[in-house]
Amino acid sequence: MPDLLIELFSEEIPARMQARAADDLRKLVTDRLVAAGLLYDGAKAFATPRRLALAVAGVPVRQPDVKEEKKGPRVGAPEGAIKGFLKAAGLASIDQAKIEKDKKGDFYVAVIEKPGRPAIEVIGEIVPDVIRSFPWPKSMRWGAQSAKPGALGWVRPLHSILATFGPETEEPDIVPFAVDGIAAGDVTHGHRFLAPAPFRVKRLGDYVAKLEKAKVVLDAERRKEIILADAKNLAFAQGYELVEDPGLLAEVAGLVEWPVVLMGSFDESFLAMPPEVIRTTIRNNQKCFVLRASHPPLQGEGRRAAPGWGSAASTAPAERETPSRPAAPADLPPAGGGEAKAPLANKFILVANTEATDGGKAIIAGNERVIRARLSDAKFFYETDLKVKLEDRLPKFKGIIFHEKLGTQAERIERIERLAAELAPIVGADVEQAKRAARLCKADLLTEVVGEFPELQGLMGKYYALAQGEDASVAVACEDHYKPLGPNDRVPADFVSLVVALADKIDTLSAFWWINETPTGSKDPYALRRAALGVIRIILEKRLPLSLRGVVEKHFESSSWGAYSDHAENIDRLMAFLEDRLTVQLREQKARHDLVDAVLDAGSLVEGHRLISVVDRVEALGKFLDTEDGKNLLAGYKRATNIIRIEEKKDAREYVGAPDPQYYRQDEEWALARAIDAAKAEASAAVAREDFAAAMRAMAKLRPHVDAFFDKVTVNVEDKPLRENRLKLLNEIRQATRAVADFSKIEG
Repeated sequence: MPDLLIELFSEEIPARMQARAADDLRKLVTDRLVAAGLLYDGAKAFATPRRLALAVAGVPVRQPDVKEEKKGPRVGAPEGAIKGFLKAAGLASIDQAKIEKDKKGDFYVAVIEKPGRPAIEVIGEIVPDVIRSFPWPKSMRWGAQSAKPGALGWVRPLHSILATFGPETEEPDIVPFAVDGIAAGDVTHGHRFLAPAPFRVKRLGDYVAKLEKAKVVLDAERRKEIILADAKNLAFAQGYELVEDPGLLAEVAGLVEWPVVLMGSFDESFLAMPPEVIRTTIRNNQKCFVLRASHPPLQGEGRRAAPGWGSAASTAPAERETPSRPAAPADLPPAGGGEAKAPLANKFILVANTEATDGGKAIIAGNERVIRARLSDAKFFYETDLKVKLEDRLPKFKGIIFHEKLGTQAERIERIERLAAELAPIVGADVEQAKRAARLCKADLLTEVVGEFPELQGLMGKYYALAQGEDASVAVACEDHYKPLGPNDRVPADFVSLVVALADKIDTLSAFWWINETPTGSKDPYALRRAALGVIRIILEKRLPLSLRGVVEKHFESSSWGAYSDHAENIDRLMAFLEDRLTVQLREQKARHDLVDAVLDAGSLVEGHRLISVVDRVEALGKFLDTEDGKNLLAGYKRATNIIRIEEKKDAREYVGAPDPQYYRQDEEWALARAIDAAKAEASAAVAREDFAAAMRAMAKLRPHVDAFFDKVTVNVEDKPLRENRLKLLNEIRQATRAVADFSKIEG
């Protein structure tokens, strides 16, 4: 079957838009093909800085014929109704319709046959529509056409459209259409500088091969692989190790069509700055990679413009060599956590989009000149910051509003410091260090470096705190109090950091619940879901014995937000929100949702229960229900509750309250009653000391007595007082199990 090839050739597409645009092109075209009845075998989209391309394999030659029946008026209907039916169905006379019967009588039915159209015609209608309605985040109009109504908008000026359609064994046809005077053809262009001449292509294989010869690597993933391999090879040969950066790699791959890796250098004096400042400066301003020292240069190796290429003019990227031994994997420095391995070298890797005749010397010199200027700026900012102590910056926070309803940043820092002092003894941190860290943790927001590079907040606070002689725990807390920043980020390790991180997040949550600005749907402008997840992860991973409700209640009272009675409802809502976040977290850890619900219903955060108690109880309940005793007790519980529910509905009353021993007639009743009393007492005591495994063992002792009761005792007897007493005894089973969980929530 024929294949379809489309290319939209334009000026440079911003790198950040390319991947989404390629996916949009694939989806928009293939959805329309399917809607038109043109089912295909497969589709793949590509993006380079100057082109979007789509290859669709196995498209039918023509649409399938369609036959449909259109029901019309009843036989004998008024002439006007019949004429309307004929017009809608495209029939010349009513004789062309057939008559069918249903329950209401005889009706006219038109059989409409629509022959399928050639696929190339349908494609010629689909592609122009897709181009005109393409969902670019930003688009522009250009040239004389831009003055006309309905002129085409594209991300950058569109120069040509390639659209071919045909089978592998034949010369493909050009899909006949035009958009704003740009007619589709079979011609494209290669690299802007290295091979700008136009050339004709037929289908995907031909297209990719000719682009390679014209110095264009079509596939973005291949460009990434080439850049990464060549950068590692060049660094390794010079005795360095590449500091990998997946985000930068993806961006750079979107800036070049023919990647050529080069190495530049900068003055060693800049290495006196924190490595993250150097890396961020070079990354943000010049899109270059940094290196760290690894080993002495290989014998006979020197700087080269494009390692592994051989003759650059004749060797395709697919033939590039790999190093004699692979470079050691360069692990990324932890986010905001400092360089993980050797210190940075005064070298950087840049990726050019051309093979320069001078081996890249001019390109390297230009990048070195810009990087030198940017690093000089960063060094000035850093040295200026070091002249002012963090504590001396704090008065400025009195003039900075945190939130119009929550006051200034200074007031917020005071709340965090006060809460940190309360949390420190519980966590086991030094109170004075916790207070000091809380006081200084936001001070770096006012520094020059963080003003230039906001992503370095916290990290720079650590460097400045160490430089001014603060305790190491205080300095680390300045950085780590933001953690965890997401589900894959680590939680703080130091006790002081844990305290400040918790205080910061709990204050944020409490404050926004106080003013009732909480997440709604997908909107969470203050990242409150992330803050809640951070609190949960810190408490669970470090097994902190905190009652969140107690902490929040005390924080409300000490923050001049009013008496507890004024905000009890807000605190209830915050605890319920944290329960929701906890439920999501536990489900992601493969905990059964019904067990989580069962435990929270019996002992929730709203009621003041501790997070670690809830999680431990869920784990213990899951293990218990995996045993035979657990399975049989759950079955007995459900049998008991089903009987009670049916009888309560039938009698229009509830069977609650303690059963009366004078109505016990059988040994099994006495045995079950005594077992329930013992299990209640034992389980409650175990729960109180948070020994949930022991609580489950206490529940397991009920199992033989429940089984014996159902085997030997008839509940629905004629004697009404006896029946009522036995139903109350069954209800006691339900009440006993609530000591550990609400078994009614458990499935199975």
